[in-house]
Amino acid sequence: MTAERTVASPGVPPRDHGFSPVSVMPPRGTATGRRIPAPRPPARSASPLPLLVADGLAAVTGTLALAGAEDRGPLAGLLLAVSLLARPRREPAPVPGLLEELPAVCGRIAVAWLAVAALLAAYRPDHALSVGTVLAGLALQAGAAGVLRGAVHARRRAALLRHPHTALVVGPAATAQRVAGAVLRHPRCGIRPVGVVADQPDPAEGLPVLTTDQEVERAVIQNGVRAVLAVHPCVRADRAPLLRALAESGCMVWEVDADTPSYPAKERLAGFSCRRLDPSPARHGSAGKRLLDILASGAGLLLVGPLLLAFAVALRIIDGPGVVFRQERIGKNGKPFTLLKFRTHRPVDEHESATRWSVANESEMRWFCRMLRRTSLDELLQLWNVLRGDMSLVGPRPERPYFVSQFSQSYPGYATRHRMRTGITGLAQVHGLRGDTSIEDRCRFDNAYIDDWSLWQDICILLRTAATLVRPTGG
Repeated sequence: MTAERTVASPGVPPRDHGFSPVSVMPPRGTATGRRIPAPRPPARSASPLPLLVADGLAAVTGTLALAGAEDRGPLAGLLLAVSLLARPRREPAPVPGLLEELPAVCGRIAVAWLAVAALLAAYRPDHALSVGTVLAGLALQAGAAGVLRGAVHARRRAALLRHPHTALVVGPAATAQRVAGAVLRHPRCGIRPVGVVADQPDPAEGLPVLTTDQEVERAVIQNGVRAVLAVHPCVRADRAPLLRALAESGCMVWEVDADTPSYPAKERLAGFSCRRLDPSPARHGSAGKRLLDILASGAGLLLVGPLLLAFAVALRIIDGPGVVFRQERIGKNGKPFTLLKFRTHRPVDEHESATRWSVANESEMRWFCRMLRRTSLDELLQLWNVLRGDMSLVGPRPERPYFVSQFSQSYPGYATRHRMRTGITGLAQVHGLRGDTSIEDRCRFDNAYIDDWSLWQDICILLRTAATLVRPTGG
């Protein structure tokens, strides 16, 4: 739960609380004071074209099973389209093994063939595909996909073995040296650490320890550094400018968990769970997400407008003037904004509002105010924040600056939640992480949502939120 306060004027801008932006990867254009030249050649993700061609050729091979079917050409085109649309938004990295991805590949192919067979049975029942044709086509396409994708992966692994990505490891010297040593013992990772970035030098043997910006810059230039391994339990907000500068110089930035994994890992590096820190998460679908926010929030405001007016009148009668409160929260890239909400409680003073985690004397709230809080109806005004662009419908919940500063120092991964717009609801909330619940668990779910973002995931979260609207919350 969060306390509330009233701001006298709706136009009063949020205050500057004197601490730096909390995002581990600050927004582009932020003055960091570091100018690290781009390495040559610049690091970049592997081109999706070879795998795209491999999947396309596999789909064409699968159409050989349609040799006796009428309209073979349109069917082949439909199968090819469905197969390509079923591909993942982003391939695992750096290079997955064929056996590891084979179940997912076969599953996508099976979905494509079943979809084509169902469409044909529905619209051309006289030309429906037989079970034998579907199974033969599925087997042909799966076999071809395995061979072709395996060839692409083998070529990429061989290239990485010949020319591994040179890397810097960021974190406390002892932990960073341990991670670097493990990666060096596994050259198949395709990454070769050449130095450690730490606050203090390490007397123990190992890679050179870089403690100044000048040393980091020289290492990037002389070694052509193309990757950065940020040790997860040790990533702090004060490393944000360095990570941003390295990312803008062309380096891939990976977060590596050196100890017990604190999040489900889809990727591994020398046995460590890891994930790529993308400076612009969900960039491929940001326009679609924003369009969904505008359409849904605009329609929602029109539909619930009379209800909002009724709530405002009831609150004015029951609890006096000041039915809307405005509270400063932290949004994307650490930027503060003013959040809107129906007033359901009056804190003792401004200090209580800014620093008290739970609402004091909640049991003394009037029944109507308690109802609004327990059903989350007091949050409906945030549709205006969504329409303005301060928030999104789905995303990590925004928090007050005081707690953002505390949590960013106490919980690894909390700062990375600010890579995306905050939301009215999110993956953490639909898993019951609301009110006085684990901050560490919220971090894990929020970062998992950002890493795996898709429009379909947003729709699912919105549907689950609607289904659990009557559950008690603490916003």
